[in-house]
Amino acid sequence: MQRKKAKKFDIDKMEIILATDCGSTTTKARLFMKKDRWRYVCSGEAPTTVERPYEDVTMGVRNAVREIEELTGLKLLAEQGIIKRSSSGKDGVDLYVSTSSAGGGLQMVVIGATKSITAESANRAALGGGAIVMDVMAISDNVPLYKKIEKMRHLRPDIVLISGGTDGGATTQPVQASEILKLSDPKPRFGQDFKLPVIYAGNVDAREKIKEILADKFSLTIVDNLRPTVELENTDAARDAIQKLFMEHVMSHAPGYDKLKKWVDTDIMPTPRGEGMMFKLIADTYSINVIGVGLGGATTNIYSIFDGKFVRSVSANLGMSYSIRNVLREAGKDNILRWIPFDLDVDEFCDMLSNKMIRPTTIPQTLEELVMEHAVAREAIRLAFMHHKYIARGLRGVRPVIKGLFDVSVAGKETYIDMLRVDLIGGTGGLLSHAPRRVQSALVLIDSFEPEGITYLIQDSVFMMPHLGVLSTVHPNAALEIFEHDCLVPLGTCIAPKGQAEKETEVMSVDIKMPDETVKKETVRFGEIKCVPIPAETEVEVKIDVHRNFDVGAGKGDSMVSKVKGGVVGLILDGRGRPLQLPTDEKERKRTLLKWLTALKAYPEEFLKKCGGE
Repeated sequence: MQRKKAKKFDIDKMEIILATDCGSTTTKARLFMKKDRWRYVCSGEAPTTVERPYEDVTMGVRNAVREIEELTGLKLLAEQGIIKRSSSGKDGVDLYVSTSSAGGGLQMVVIGATKSITAESANRAALGGGAIVMDVMAISDNVPLYKKIEKMRHLRPDIVLISGGTDGGATTQPVQASEILKLSDPKPRFGQDFKLPVIYAGNVDAREKIKEILADKFSLTIVDNLRPTVELENTDAARDAIQKLFMEHVMSHAPGYDKLKKWVDTDIMPTPRGEGMMFKLIADTYSINVIGVGLGGATTNIYSIFDGKFVRSVSANLGMSYSIRNVLREAGKDNILRWIPFDLDVDEFCDMLSNKMIRPTTIPQTLEELVMEHAVAREAIRLAFMHHKYIARGLRGVRPVIKGLFDVSVAGKETYIDMLRVDLIGGTGGLLSHAPRRVQSALVLIDSFEPEGITYLIQDSVFMMPHLGVLSTVHPNAALEIFEHDCLVPLGTCIAPKGQAEKETEVMSVDIKMPDETVKKETVRFGEIKCVPIPAETEVEVKIDVHRNFDVGAGKGDSMVSKVKGGVVGLILDGRGRPLQLPTDEKERKRTLLKWLTALKAYPEEFLKKCGGE
């Protein structure tokens, strides 16, 4: 099945746009209408229906869109799908677009010559295409050949990406990779009667041999080398090929997507790609360093745009429904339980996570359950960010030379992300967008990312960033208007000096010049966190004096004057130190957590008092 032919749209005549995201757990529909400007109108949500017994993604789409029909009185659905509005008709929409991560999203296997060079570049290309990387295999590692074949044989990927060798170099390793793939003969996850798509992005001199080995058994696509030289990484061609094969092979064979593809007006986009486009838009529009997170049911996606470098990572085993038990296994129960300020039966907690995994559409019914989910979310994001920083680093294998010949300033570093230079952190996903109090999602972001210095915090209002990402490919002006006015919720600014000190040591004093010219002075001691109400859209000037052991971005012990923005939470003064450390004593840990949650009014006062035994 071929990709949709490029349509010509008369965007000036558009008045009603429908966008959906078919998530692993929930299908979300968002309706946008043009009035004085483009605006978000309402939402419809329903369980995703890509798995048994339904195995038809369009059923979930219909259920979500039907909610919008009931809320607006518009007629959007017909037997054949989404109604397209005629020039004289009142029913239907002018444009329908969709993203998807249902059925596990796009799943790939990556094979490279060396783990730290070509395999890592291939991994970045796959993640850049919105894929979940099931496994990264290196030819030069010490794993026996039979084990590689056995492992590959039992995987069920959507696409395999092979890289290896610089142009003009040896062809042995990419040829060996293709031979391992042929011997393994893995089957595609969907469409068992079709050939598994394989992308070759390695040494150009090995192309003919690769064709000879793979062309008969696999659907082979050859693109430009990912690492034509050791000092150069070129992921664009491989990423574009991934996107094309995702539409032509994966989407056409997944349950119900053949119907959905006929409904939409553009290609269906992987959800992580849509989210990433919007985070990149923020970074490009304001020329700032941005970190974003998409916290989903099956995956946690992290995005960074740092000094213009855009990196996406997808942690397939970290999510808040289907993968919630994986978070428990990866983080360990102690790391999750450290965020819970009340006594808890560990077995009951584990049972709750198991129930969430097998009933992924359920939501917390009590405040205790809500706190537990937020604890899991902190660890899911923390672990995903650790994985992301491994990807967001300079090229492996580059030999340091005189700076100026080429930029090697980040070569060999574990990560080039410096939290003191991150300007903005943003979050999207059901748990963050639907938090009962915005301060709850702000705290989840702060505790998991541990921002340093001065960092602006935002979140997606009702989880529509993927919808706007795919919309921007057709109507960028509409996507930007909705994004700025209806999508982004300004949480406020976090000021968090980096460093450690003894308890009760004064970490910083902050002079806040309010809009009425009065100066409000706040002193923060080590271990404290405070919140100063500063309305959204309000900018104030702050003078920050820090202890000699702390750095807020100007250097250890140096003062800083800056303008910061308020938000629905306000100005958060975080004196808990970096890295953030919780007390090891159980009683002291719970008292500390309750002190922090009370200071920010994160949960109802009566509930927090009850947690403290009052």
